[in-house]
Amino acid sequence: MVLQKGRKNCITDVEGVLVGHKTLYEKINDEETICTGVTAILPHPGNLFYEKVHAACHVINGFGKTTGLIQIEELGLLESPIMLSNTLSIGPVVEGTVTYMMEQNKEIGDAAGTLNVVVGECNDGYLNSMRLQAVRPEHAIEAIKNASNRQVEQGAIGAGKGMICFGYKGGIGTASRIVTSANEKYTVGCLVLSNFGKGEDALFANFPKKKNPNSTDGSIMMIIATDAPVYDRQLKRLAKRTAAGLGRVGSHMDNGSGDIAIAFSTANQYSHNANSHLETIAYLRDDHKAMSQLFQAVVEATEEAIINSLKYAETTVGQFGRVIEKAPL
Repeated sequence: MVLQKGRKNCITDVEGVLVGHKTLYEKINDEETICTGVTAILPHPGNLFYEKVHAACHVINGFGKTTGLIQIEELGLLESPIMLSNTLSIGPVVEGTVTYMMEQNKEIGDAAGTLNVVVGECNDGYLNSMRLQAVRPEHAIEAIKNASNRQVEQGAIGAGKGMICFGYKGGIGTASRIVTSANEKYTVGCLVLSNFGKGEDALFANFPKKKNPNSTDGSIMMIIATDAPVYDRQLKRLAKRTAAGLGRVGSHMDNGSGDIAIAFSTANQYSHNANSHLETIAYLRDDHKAMSQLFQAVVEATEEAIINSLKYAETTVGQFGRVIEKAPL
């Protein structure tokens, strides 16, 4: 049985979740082209620092550069937007996100403690003149401010502008699934930043033999959102299932690939300033049949999100006149 898709078939089908992009595309000269950007995923429209959400991460293959995953692993909480960009732009994206969050919360760095900002990346250095370090802190702020709950723009946009998947134009993709069990209804959404694979590896299309032009094996960031009442241990179980969706499209999770998943739930927000020394939440039992459906929803949404990252991308010209074509889907 294939699960029902959400109304928009994207991660913003999970109520409260917002997504924003900032795309940078400029030909500097015959050799250099800026072809990159930033994407922001906000778990809810409120104050993310004071109303944290339960979260988890799972590293399938760790050839990737991220910030913030250590604290998520330790505490099981997310207190910032999840930001995506290119490999050499982690620093300015962190800076911009910290600046944005401090403007929203004057106590950060003082009375309220410090802030854990989460940033993930893929290498867009085939199309993008990455050494120019064109992404600046203000671009991260723009991506956050652009965030909305509308249909997510996909393909060669935001962080996905310069990404390549199965030898064709990849980037941002998203999908969602509905889980219905025992009169309860939950939504699972996935957003990916795809940048991996050789053409002949694709299991969903008859692509010709086509080498991934990236100098490395490529990477993917997979962000899972749900409104199901699950906490960090259970969210890690969901995050692990992205590997099955990734395998369905044909990825081998190669040696040089960064395959990283982050999952969060919008249920049971965690208040930064709670007065009680005890925390009580209601969560789904592991042996409830909805749990296996949530796993299925993650697998299906991840698979389709990756395909959508190709389906909605457009042929793109990058540095040195390099051209990556739209996939013939």
